[in-house]
Amino acid sequence: MKDIDLSPISKYRGELMGFAMIYVVMFHVCGNRHDTLWYCLARCGNLGVDIFLFLSGIGLWYAWTKNSSLRHFYWRRYKRIYPAWLVVAALFYIPKFIDGKINLWELLGELAINYGFWHHLALNFWYVPAILTLYLIAPWYMRLIQSDAHYRWLPVAALLLTLLVQYWQPLHHSVGHLEIFFSRVPIFLLGINAGALVKSRYRMSKSSLWLLVLLLVMSTLVCVNFEDGLRRRFPLFIERWAYIPWTVSLTILLSQLFDRLPRWSLKVFTIVGTVSLEIYLIHIEFVMKNVKPLHLGYWLTLVITLGVSTLLAYVLHYIIEKLQTLRKK
Repeated sequence: MKDIDLSPISKYRGELMGFAMIYVVMFHVCGNRHDTLWYCLARCGNLGVDIFLFLSGIGLWYAWTKNSSLRHFYWRRYKRIYPAWLVVAALFYIPKFIDGKINLWELLGELAINYGFWHHLALNFWYVPAILTLYLIAPWYMRLIQSDAHYRWLPVAALLLTLLVQYWQPLHHSVGHLEIFFSRVPIFLLGINAGALVKSRYRMSKSSLWLLVLLLVMSTLVCVNFEDGLRRRFPLFIERWAYIPWTVSLTILLSQLFDRLPRWSLKVFTIVGTVSLEIYLIHIEFVMKNVKPLHLGYWLTLVITLGVSTLLAYVLHYIIEKLQTLRKK
């Protein structure tokens, strides 16, 4: 067995994004907890968000070391997210405004920064304001670790921050409702840290395979047992801490597996990964909520939700790309 080359994480970044998106959809379709191993695993599907953030951090390091212009960095990031976000947010929030459920200022706040998430933890599209905020801090973190490598330990400080958000009353009172955001900051920073290793084609010794498997098994057992009857009996950030070794080990092991499989076998992951952002924006509010009332069962609901969402996502992606191309002309 050869040493473990980390570069396939970049090579199969799209496929890994596709895997993460499918896992997120599985989590949302699952709904209430069921007392079986499979459903407990499905209830851990928000791990897909952590995989997204880890891969995003790696990708940002590639982009930053290629072009460290702040203007270029922010333009490329927000140009990818904002057009799709504005289309979907308009379709979702304007009818609420027309119905009188939100006022004009709330509508503008939702369209601009998904105000409801920051104000009262409206989770409809929470990943968008979260990743946009992380994009804001990413260049400054990358500058910091480039100037002094010791600052690569800041993910540990981010872990301590989740404790403060939960238990230090002044902070908990002001931002305690945003635990879902703060508990994801460490894995994002770790992704940036890992970006340098992936880009340099760093190789872990072949004996590290057993360490990765151990981390994968242990973190999976922790989270499955949390989901199997312990929900609401512990602060959620504790489970999200377990997501960190799960995310890192699973991402590395999947990249090694993908590198040994024929490309055609990864086609579904490739297709989903290409429009993962659009699928995330569309699949709950515009597809799943219309499919679930049909009571078709878990698997059929999952397949229909994922299939229809992917089709709509490609339509949205195509239209935005065409409009951006016409604007350049």
